Amino acid sequence: MSNIIKIEGLRKTYNDGTVALDDVNLNIHSGEIISLLGPNGAGKTSLISTICGITKPTSGNVYVDGYDIKKDYRKTRKLIGLVPQEIALEPFEKVLDVIKYSRNLFGYTNDDTHIEKILKRLMLWDKRNKRIVELSGGMKRRVIIAKALSHNPKILFLDEPTAGVDVDLRIDMWKLIKQLRSDGVTVILTTHYIEEAEEISDRISIINNGKILLTEKKIDLIEKMGQKTITFKVSNNINLDYLSKDFDVSITKNQTHTLVNYHYKKTDELFNDFLSHINKLDCKILNIDTNEKSLEEIFLDVVGL
Repeated sequence: MSNIIKIEGLRKTYNDGTVALDDVNLNIHSGEIISLLGPNGAGKTSLISTICGITKPTSGNVYVDGYDIKKDYRKTRKLIGLVPQEIALEPFEKVLDVIKYSRNLFGYTNDDTHIEKILKRLMLWDKRNKRIVELSGGMKRRVIIAKALSHNPKILFLDEPTAGVDVDLRIDMWKLIKQLRSDGVTVILTTHYIEEAEEISDRISIINNGKILLTEKKIDLIEKMGQKTITFKVSNNINLDYLSKDFDVSITKNQTHTLVNYHYKKTDELFNDFLSHINKLDCKILNIDTNEKSLEEIFLDVVGL
């Protein structure tokens, strides 16, 4: 798969000495949805701002579709659409005028067909002649996305796109992002909602203290780092404490039964032996339950929170 963004040794240090990005290396594949996860102050917005040309890097290189963001900044900026966290719109401008003006800023003439398509996709077409001040917060956020898509970019950055919006709008946003990916747009998403990253991402990149800690396919990350706990509820007529010496188990007892929690990983080679032990024991298995570690728990493990 080709890389549409290539980041090499990127570093950003602000004037007060704060290191926002510390030797970041990351390849972003063409046509994928990748989520940047990290706590507040991790460097997510600094990374996006640097790629988009808003913030000047201290050192390192960034290439967008083969173009250097410093030497070929006009070309790279035309390839990128940015949806920032903040809603900054002229309150008395009409929706249609805002979108057309944004397209013109990138040097493109008006394309009524393209703009109509965007507004209809974002359910803004019937509000095209409304002034921004007349819109709800959710509709204003849709206008921000329409602005970012007005010049038909190959890459879309979404910085906390569903922060503060209701559940219905969030689900609509997820559908839109998937549609854009189907159209060939590469989507880079920052979010505090772990379920959002789990729902729509192809890959997950975790950043903390300005460093990329890992970048994995979502499925591979959950399989590699996720842990499944298999709980056996057994009768109380036998001592099972010895199992913890040979297997990764925890055992709890009460007056009526014993719970044996087997901590299973994909690479586990002892589980079959454990089952053999359980089957040979003179006890009755009352129930078996499983619980798998979520992406949120994996994220907390990686960043050490």
